[in-house]
Amino acid sequence: MASKRDYYEVLGVAKNAGEEEIKKAYRKLARQYHPDVNKEPDAESKFKEMKEAYDVLSDGNKKAAYDQYGHVDPNQGFGGGGGFGGDAGGFGDIFDMFFGGGGGRRDPNAPQRGNDLQYTMTIEFKEAVFGKETEITIPRTETCDTCTGSGAKPGTKPETCSVCKGSGQQEVVQNTPFGRMVNRRACTNCSGTGRIIKEKCTTCHGAGKVKRQRKINIKIPAGVDDGAQIRMTGEGEGGTRGGPSGDLYIVIRVKAHDFFERENDDIYCEVPLTFVQAALGDEIEIPTLTEKVKLKVPSGTQTGTYFRLKGKGVPRLRGYGQGDQHVKVTIVTPTNLSDEQKELLRQFGGGSEGTGQEDHHETIFERMKKAFRGE
Repeated sequence: MASKRDYYEVLGVAKNAGEEEIKKAYRKLARQYHPDVNKEPDAESKFKEMKEAYDVLSDGNKKAAYDQYGHVDPNQGFGGGGGFGGDAGGFGDIFDMFFGGGGGRRDPNAPQRGNDLQYTMTIEFKEAVFGKETEITIPRTETCDTCTGSGAKPGTKPETCSVCKGSGQQEVVQNTPFGRMVNRRACTNCSGTGRIIKEKCTTCHGAGKVKRQRKINIKIPAGVDDGAQIRMTGEGEGGTRGGPSGDLYIVIRVKAHDFFERENDDIYCEVPLTFVQAALGDEIEIPTLTEKVKLKVPSGTQTGTYFRLKGKGVPRLRGYGQGDQHVKVTIVTPTNLSDEQKELLRQFGGGSEGTGQEDHHETIFERMKKAFRGE
């Protein structure tokens, strides 16, 4: 059997990582490798691997045992040749420390929380800025209404398994040259549930759950950004044996805009200027997210200059007010000049001697020299 990777390495955390750090790392990887989102061939195996790592490291007792003993296969016992001799109860206590917590055994009939679900929603650029309300349809498992989740036909109820007495586990004792080995496995009679359903519900066929398409109303807040998550409490998979439902996480993907770019709560755009507008100055019209506004360009404006339109950015998701819009001007060089226009430009170029252009270039070089000197 191939050796397993270290659980801390799988989640990318240090061995002294706290509970919150482990949970944060797991959620990040879950979003990245969930099979519904990541279509790479090994995404599913990576998802299972990090899920297994999280199940151990998020449980105090399992984590402590893992830190001390490392990986353990409960069906094969500890180690290769060492084994545990003597009283079988000692082995059982160690097994319980790993998988039952504190020496006790997990009750297979206890209520169990449903799984979380993830849904990726792609929205337009301006929908992310201003928010929207929409409806989505998701497939999920829900508690069967006919049997209220018991799996048994109405009027009947599940019976305790006569083999495992409701524990869901069987103990298999083997005598080896190193002593007596005890392995615990899921009960083959009840498949580890601890109960037997003689008359199954005709709706869910004993599963206690059914597959349904559920419509959910979603309110996307104004200012949401690409990669954000919206949590819908209780909208995940249905719980088992009366357990609560899981949660639904909606991952937002925002389409790019042809003109605007976004950085946090600020908006950036680029507008062209003619040589004449830049040299003489002008008042131009700029599109914003909500309207068109006038921008006064002073004479002598250089290409690459930024102007700020205060309060014309994205509404702040957590707070008041809005970001700003930053307008970059780029001077466009004319390509189809008439002979008369070319002659005028030649006259302008010839008459520019002694106007301080040389001093301007010297200033630029001085700035470059200072930058190289680290000043």
